[in-house]
Amino acid sequence: MNIGLFTDTYFPQISGVSTSTQILARQLEAQGHNVYIFTTTDPKVKRSQYGHGREKNIYRFSSIPYTGFKDRRIAFRGFFEGIDIAKTLRLDLVHTQTEFSLGLMGKIIARELKIPIVHTYHTMYQDYTHYVMNGRLIKAGGVEVIVRVYLKSVNGVIAPSQRVYDTLRGYGVDAPMPIIPTGVSFAKNQVDHSAELRKSLKIRPKQPVILSLGRVAFEKNLEELINVLPDIISDFHNAVLVIAGDGPAREELEDHAKALGLSKYVKFVGMVKHCDVYSYYRMADVFASSSTSESQGLTFIEAVNANRPFVAMPNPYLIQITKSKLIGTIVNNNEEMVEALEMYLSDPSYKKENPDRDLALKEVSAEKFGHDVLAFYEEVIRDFHPSHVKSSDEPTDDEISYARQLLGRLPLPKVAKRRILKVKKEAPEDK
Repeated sequence: MNIGLFTDTYFPQISGVSTSTQILARQLEAQGHNVYIFTTTDPKVKRSQYGHGREKNIYRFSSIPYTGFKDRRIAFRGFFEGIDIAKTLRLDLVHTQTEFSLGLMGKIIARELKIPIVHTYHTMYQDYTHYVMNGRLIKAGGVEVIVRVYLKSVNGVIAPSQRVYDTLRGYGVDAPMPIIPTGVSFAKNQVDHSAELRKSLKIRPKQPVILSLGRVAFEKNLEELINVLPDIISDFHNAVLVIAGDGPAREELEDHAKALGLSKYVKFVGMVKHCDVYSYYRMADVFASSSTSESQGLTFIEAVNANRPFVAMPNPYLIQITKSKLIGTIVNNNEEMVEALEMYLSDPSYKKENPDRDLALKEVSAEKFGHDVLAFYEEVIRDFHPSHVKSSDEPTDDEISYARQLLGRLPLPKVAKRRILKVKKEAPEDK
């Protein structure tokens, strides 16, 4: 099978979508399929690298930083080139990972080639609308309309978690939709540099460490982790909170920690290399997250893999994998957060090996992820009939009107916007 994965975000950009896309590609290839990644250009990737080495089977399209997410990009040209490439590759199926530029390209290509399209809904956009023109471009309530328009004609949707499934069904999305958590792939015999890492961060060998690792963004609610730190320090006088990662909220959080007199207890270490992630978890006593916007959360599985417990706010996915306190603890408020963190800081036995950990990792293994997605592809292809696409699949006038308001402000070719909304049938000579 020839499979096209379409994503606005891919390495060297670090994100859950990049990781999920790469893991899926590798697992599908391991099962004997050809996978081609359509994505954006990146300043860190030279044009001379395209199609060679790590860039083999990766097609990049001219892009610019996206409004509100300066570390994310959006393609603004190459839609017709993408169609030609897809025809040459003889794609059997399109799998989009984004609702924006490369997602639109994927829909156009699927329609032109008359092949099925599957979409993974990664991001709960109602938690992120404040990034785009301070929420003036699209309100949280408008997300439903935009998502419904995009998913109107797809042949299948993958929900990474129960929360995503419930949200999309609530939006009125009626496409086949299995819940398939993103698989996690871990290198065997991972090297533990945690002792050296503590030394470089000026943290003593037995000093209590709480770790937050991930994008330093406002929706991650990191301010609450800083707010509970004084209660932790009252019992663990030399405890330290390490915030690994970068993002738009970092400066404000640094000011917040300083205002509370906690600067020496909170260490902002910036972006972490992928090869160092395992050591960061091993360096800590407990991984903590106060985010309420997670649809899944691969960082929690990374913590489990490093044999470190986590403390987190509730979501259906985490509740499912939290079989015991040896894996983690779900809390509902700051008071419970403090209690759970102190439990893990005071008892090193929670860092010992346990069978629950192995079971949790097996349930979200990369291999299971790849097999489950491939099985869904086969189901979609079996049920796909191009002639079944009728006018009833068209978005309503209200939906088109609202989507125009959003798409009209995005840096995309006009022809792409018209095609994706099926407002006007473009002829080949429109090139």
